[in-house]
Amino acid sequence: MTARKKKTQISAYLDQDVMMMLADYAARRDLSQSLVVEAAVASFLSPDADERREAAVTKRLDRIDRRMTRLERDLGIAVETLAIFVRFWLATTPALPEPAAQAARAKAGERYDAFVTALGRRLAKGPKLRQEISEDVPWEPD
Repeated sequence: MTARKKKTQISAYLDQDVMMMLADYAARRDLSQSLVVEAAVASFLSPDADERREAAVTKRLDRIDRRMTRLERDLGIAVETLAIFVRFWLATTPALPEPAAQAARAKAGERYDAFVTALGRRLAKGPKLRQEISEDVPWEPD
């Protein structure tokens, strides 16, 4: 038979919400509240608690870094797509004579509205251009 260590009793004041969380946690795990509090305090005071917190923060920062890298890549794709389109459009679209230019300006608003509608549909249901471009293609901004 193993000898049990004598435990010291303390009194602590907990916020009502914290007390409810403690009671719920202990009930779900079928543990005593005292045991849960003891484990929590031991974990909080353990020498490796700082390392665990640092590891958790590092993991979160790594995840944020990966997301930022993807955002940078997606933004670069969008900028390059627009630049290529504008360059192509400017190189292939001849200037219109004035009477035709006036008619084109009148039609421009209608065509722009159709473009915005099509873009909205594409964004709403996909697939997105960024999804069509392989993640394996390395992206390095200029």
